[in-house]
Amino acid sequence: MIFWRVKSLDSIMATAEKKSLERSLGVWQLTLLGVGAIIGTGIFVLTAEAAQKAGPGMMIAFVIAGFVCAVAALCYSELSSMVPVSGSAYTYSYAVLGELIAWMVGWALILEYSVAAGAVAVGWSGYLVGLLDNSSLGIEIPFALANGPYAGGIINLPAVIICILVVGLLIIGTRESATFNALLVAVKITALTAFAALALPVSNLDHFQPFLPLGTSGVVAAAASIFFAYVGFDAVSTAAEETKDPQRNLPIALVGSLLICTIFYLLISVGVVGATGAQPLMNAAGEGLMPGSKEMAEQCQLLAAEGYQPVVCSQEALAHVLREIGWVKVGNMIGLAAFLALPSVVLMMLFGQTRIFFVMSRDGLLPEGLSKIHPRFKTPYVVTLVTGVVVTLAAAFLPVGKLANISNSGTLFAFLVVALSVMILRVKDKNRHRPFKAPIIWLVGPLAIGGCITLFMFLPLDAQLVFPIWTCIGLVFYYLYGYRKSHVLSGVDLPQQKQSD
Repeated sequence: MIFWRVKSLDSIMATAEKKSLERSLGVWQLTLLGVGAIIGTGIFVLTAEAAQKAGPGMMIAFVIAGFVCAVAALCYSELSSMVPVSGSAYTYSYAVLGELIAWMVGWALILEYSVAAGAVAVGWSGYLVGLLDNSSLGIEIPFALANGPYAGGIINLPAVIICILVVGLLIIGTRESATFNALLVAVKITALTAFAALALPVSNLDHFQPFLPLGTSGVVAAAASIFFAYVGFDAVSTAAEETKDPQRNLPIALVGSLLICTIFYLLISVGVVGATGAQPLMNAAGEGLMPGSKEMAEQCQLLAAEGYQPVVCSQEALAHVLREIGWVKVGNMIGLAAFLALPSVVLMMLFGQTRIFFVMSRDGLLPEGLSKIHPRFKTPYVVTLVTGVVVTLAAAFLPVGKLANISNSGTLFAFLVVALSVMILRVKDKNRHRPFKAPIIWLVGPLAIGGCITLFMFLPLDAQLVFPIWTCIGLVFYYLYGYRKSHVLSGVDLPQQKQSD
């Protein structure tokens, strides 16, 4: 079938050799890129939402989400070591499931990277406004310039500024971006370590009861949301073409960054529950209120008027916990650390998105001009500028509310396709050299697929519906351009046959 054009792994490698990016990243830089992409909005902001859905059981939610990501990471490691080029899940699916599925994956990754980048930028804006309001500088950003039209303002100017700065940094160079990211990762690790060191010693076992106030379904629902806290590790695979010794370094960085973050998340969730408790707010019928709903906002306001704010009502859960246990100044410093750290997440989301678009352009599915390399900085500057404009506009005018769940829907689809691709290649191309092999793939692969489907089913209905609608929009673009311009169709990327001796 013409819709299932497959681009062989040899052809993919040949294309990359003709127009490749500079290999400048080592294993530590790559691991830190993964940590930088993972630790961000999820742990600093979504902890309160996880607590509202699962109570103390959110610790299990972190484990479930981390486990799904872990089995997916093993699949990513096998493919990225075999095919060390940019493109991540898009490239892998092109080689196994064909062009149409690859386009759908690339289009879905926009939900993961661009939507997430815009959401984090708006979150950073909120931290900036809060810090300035509570500082002695006397600076106050007008409401109309710190909020988009959805909140009664005009434009979210701080979010626009941070997007522009990050785009400029990405254009200057990958190595410079990685160095900047490493500094911000150090800030995040220091902040989370300080939180664990202060919160864990004062944990009270009584705060863990009842452990599952909303049952196991609440835990899985929390895992579906908190999955956003792990999104980003796959951005490591998008840097494959810019990695030194990718066959060795990519698997180490993928699994290593995920392991580091999972350990921190477990420590943080235990500290939050143990230090102050994390029971959800209930309605009159004994049902948990929906995070972000009007009913929950009203109940939080009533409790605040009485001088009490539970962790599930806080927009800065970690800082709130430390203030509650007497570490007010350190709590404020945690807020400052989140403010300093979130730009690294915006950077990695934009980094991943531009590399996906770069490869799609190189394959002819997007205009070829997007894959131009800057003569001085050796970066894909055109696609970086285009992506930056889109993300900046989203951050300037669109709401953040449910963007995490929308982002998750695209990510889960990509993870599922990667797991499926690994298993198919084990059968179709079993003799190909694999520098890294996912262990017990016939268990790991189905676990990854089943986990992705389960988490998707527990996303809110609106997030589930966004994905098929977004996919249909993408198919329209594909048939208008990529379907006819594909290099696989024209034979542009077919590798030349080697002459026999």
